[in-house]
Amino acid sequence: MEHYDFIVIGSGPAGRRAAIQAAKFGKKVLVVERGRRVGGVSVHTGTIPSKTLRETALNLSGWRERGFYGRSYRVKQDLTADDLRARLHITLNHEIEVLEHQFARNQVTTLKGTARFAEPKCIEVQGEEGETFAFSSDKFLLAVGTTPYRPDTIPFDGEYIFDSDSILNLDHLPRSICVIGAGVIGVEYATIFSSLDVHVTLVEPRDSMLDFVDRELMEDFTHQLRDRGMVLRFGKKMEQIRRLESGGCEVLMEGGRNIRSEMVLFAAGRVGSTDSLGIDICGLACDGRGRLKVDPMTFETETPGIYAAGDVIGFPSLASTSMEQGRIAACHALGHPAHSPPEFFPYGIYSVPEISTVGMTEEEVLERDIPYECGVARFRETSRGHIMGLESGLLKMIFSLSSRRLLGCHIVGEGATELIHIGQAVLNLKGTLEYFVENTFNYPTLAEAYKIAALDAWNRMPQE
Repeated sequence: MEHYDFIVIGSGPAGRRAAIQAAKFGKKVLVVERGRRVGGVSVHTGTIPSKTLRETALNLSGWRERGFYGRSYRVKQDLTADDLRARLHITLNHEIEVLEHQFARNQVTTLKGTARFAEPKCIEVQGEEGETFAFSSDKFLLAVGTTPYRPDTIPFDGEYIFDSDSILNLDHLPRSICVIGAGVIGVEYATIFSSLDVHVTLVEPRDSMLDFVDRELMEDFTHQLRDRGMVLRFGKKMEQIRRLESGGCEVLMEGGRNIRSEMVLFAAGRVGSTDSLGIDICGLACDGRGRLKVDPMTFETETPGIYAAGDVIGFPSLASTSMEQGRIAACHALGHPAHSPPEFFPYGIYSVPEISTVGMTEEEVLERDIPYECGVARFRETSRGHIMGLESGLLKMIFSLSSRRLLGCHIVGEGATELIHIGQAVLNLKGTLEYFVENTFNYPTLAEAYKIAALDAWNRMPQE
């Protein structure tokens, strides 16, 4: 039985960052990946594919130019599913090659196969051809990610009824689609299809979507979706999905107002890929969605020496935070100092338009009873917004009245996930309103919206 200093199960963002960090400490590291190639869910079915699909859709559809040339403008007429997949394969191959090179350069051993605990400090790996290998270690990281939640009552067929993995393999663009679930994944895919002029109905049993985002931002976002023809059905549960003999699907809704569409995407959550790990042998158990409980500072599970990071431990389930979780876990596991996870990190939603947020929402500020003021800027107020033909886009900042410090920054619109990092830096460095008012921003840029929003707040705040 071969012994390793650190064994990582899963090669997604958390696993690869942890493995490389451990290797840089001079440790002997093994990464076990059950997929055909390294990269995990992030590279193969999650983050990279969906964002590549989004970028391809926006480029080929001419979405970004419609402010000038009208809603009927397209760069490529008669877009097909093959057009969307062509760029996807190029991007994925590049990502995998980079990752394989990183592992090779840092002398990380990788093995394709399915890992399962045989003893608390020993795993068995079943290889691609059925062969079995055994490895031991005193330190493990479980970074196995998640899979789509697939209730037995949903007749998934990969032809008309999809989950968020199989949707990447659709063979043609539908005329209409019903998306079940208005979480991050559901909203992203719903708006991507809408940008391709597919008629979209978005269904959510709760009365609202993305409740962790600032409410004013969500009101603006919701208005944009409805303005371009998306149908939002909130507050009613989906009871059944059935295929129609005439073609397409029917979604039976609570209350009887059913929905007919050519295709259905069921995107109501994901479950941890822990079912085949044999974690009970280590004294571990997962929750109803297959997620593991960890110490929020070290990412160690209830069993000493076994760590978990990434989507398998739940919120926020971001590639960016998963990477840091994996690195911090590796440091703690191998006895090296590591900083605490940051209190405020940027959350990016790659919908159309993008949403990104960092810090407290206005609702959270109210709950904490902090005296505050807000500043808002709209992208159409900037010269760069005019140049780009932007008709929408909003940046909102929240400041403390007593300290004048930035408490939260929230953006909806083109480039939101890039722009948010200015707010993130000022927030984590405990910066104040004066930073934005007194500093110069490149002109013309969308970042100028920071100054406009800051002046908007300054005009309403008491001056010393």
